[in-house]
Amino acid sequence: FRRPGSRNRVERDIEDGRRVNMPKIAILAPVPEYEENWSHIKADYARLLGDQATFIDWTKADDLSGYDLVTPLLAWGYPRDCPRWFALLDRLEADGVRVSNPVSILRWNSDKAYLAELDAAGIPSVPTLVSDALDDAALDRARATFAVDTLVIKPPISGGADGTFRLTLGDSVPHSVAGHRMMIQPYLPTIAEEGEYSLFYFGGNFSHAIIKRPAAGDFRVQEQYGGYEEAVMPPTAAKDLAKRAFAATATITGTGTLAYARVDILRDGDGVFRLMELELIEPSLFLRFAPDSGTAFAEALLATA
Repeated sequence: FRRPGSRNRVERDIEDGRRVNMPKIAILAPVPEYEENWSHIKADYARLLGDQATFIDWTKADDLSGYDLVTPLLAWGYPRDCPRWFALLDRLEADGVRVSNPVSILRWNSDKAYLAELDAAGIPSVPTLVSDALDDAALDRARATFAVDTLVIKPPISGGADGTFRLTLGDSVPHSVAGHRMMIQPYLPTIAEEGEYSLFYFGGNFSHAIIKRPAAGDFRVQEQYGGYEEAVMPPTAAKDLAKRAFAATATITGTGTLAYARVDILRDGDGVFRLMELELIEPSLFLRFAPDSGTAFAEALLATA
């Protein structure tokens, strides 16, 4: 870890004015009324990328031709307006805008159906059934298939645990998601007993990891639900799973090394590490836990410009 008060190389270059050719970067950001606090993350990116980075409401990113690089790192809330999101991706691709990560992988990663592709490629994920129109019968079938009483349901296009519920035996489908396309998974108690690992990679290289735990009695690890996190040295098996997931993703999508990636992993009741999500669009990167405070992230992002 760096000494208190010291500056990393990217910060020194920015503050000392030596990055005269630093690219202009558009960071797609949440709409003004978005409820989650993202100011601390914005401050991290501003610190690392300097005045050349502009934060733009992703729903109003109509003309990005003046930027050398566009990144969706803060495009929180896009699952709430999927047509607009996919239209934006189409426009970025059609206009030949340089995007980090590439548009093709952003589109693929937007819908968690990608987990089935990775699972078919030998990457173990949390067992999942997809219901095109969720109802109580679908819950009954899932309980029989998974041989469990407690399920977790979530939208295939979602973020921040939006629309995610834990349902015990006898619970009906919540009205807000009834009839919607939904993923159904067995609830794994290890989320509360051990926690969920998040591993962070910049330019294909491992940076740091955290373990996230839910508040007592909850199952969601996000801060807005009382979840909390701490730095951790990830188990070797978790790092191996992440490495294999990247290799499978490259094969499936035809893409190369990514500027940034977060891999969320959970150990099941049998001790097997399973992929929960591969976050390649707008993950919180928890740079306060990075040994270099984000230097590797900034350099990997700038290398794509």
